[in-house]
Amino acid sequence: MQSDTVFPLERVTIVGVINTTPDSFSDGGRLLADSGGVDEARVLARAEALLAGGAHVLDIGGESTRPGAAEVSAREEIARTAPVIAALAARFDAPLSIDTRKAGVAEAAISAGASVINDVTGLGHDPRVADVAARSESVLILGHIRGTPETMQDDPGYRDVLAEVAAELEGSIEIARSRGVPTASLVVDPGIGFGKRLEDNLQLIAHAGWLRDRLGLPLLLGPSRKSFLGRITGDPVEAREVATQAACAVAAFAGADAVRVHDADSARRAVAIGRALRDARRKELG
Repeated sequence: MQSDTVFPLERVTIVGVINTTPDSFSDGGRLLADSGGVDEARVLARAEALLAGGAHVLDIGGESTRPGAAEVSAREEIARTAPVIAALAARFDAPLSIDTRKAGVAEAAISAGASVINDVTGLGHDPRVADVAARSESVLILGHIRGTPETMQDDPGYRDVLAEVAAELEGSIEIARSRGVPTASLVVDPGIGFGKRLEDNLQLIAHAGWLRDRLGLPLLLGPSRKSFLGRITGDPVEAREVATQAACAVAAFAGADAVRVHDADSARRAVAIGRALRDARRKELG
């Protein structure tokens, strides 16, 4: 599958987050039953709300990648995601993405009905994720991170964040290509909040178009409710939706092709404004 079938250039694609985890930073535990397992009815209701709000893709994750999060086993991650993906695939036509850094989890998700693999480590954790993407002809999103979710915010530092993130993503792209994933199936994500300081996140969003042009691939940004927004506004995580909308609008204006968000309805409006302003600027510059 080519990336432009999921992330067409004529729109800013909205990727809606579905976390089947007990400990994600914004919505951990909300889709779990009292028994601790995933509540399928809650997941379906969440998916329906995201799609009604304008989400084009649903991204399902079974392992938290918040700062400080510990790794869970592939077996547990599959149990949290594969049945959910099968239920979503049976009910909705939207493309489904598996948010994982493990090849076994990716394979189970693809078998259940996913067609996109979102690896926040850019194949750094398990390069065999690319093998799964190549065999299944799935879209592969390559994220950027330094360290692991458990360690990534332990004093991160860059001399030139744009050049360094671009170069490291180019390394991920090369690994994917070498393992059989065609360029046309790749998407990149500079990893907002993944081993980044406040100023790094701001640079990556403000220069999304530069990064996209440098890498020559569709660019996804995920600013939704993240701590750097709270650093600027002083808002706790549950009150960061307005700040998220602002970041999404700027990302769309700067050149992002997609945003990954918890609230699709507000993001849809935000990126519509950002994209309209981007198009107006292009017309003016001729």
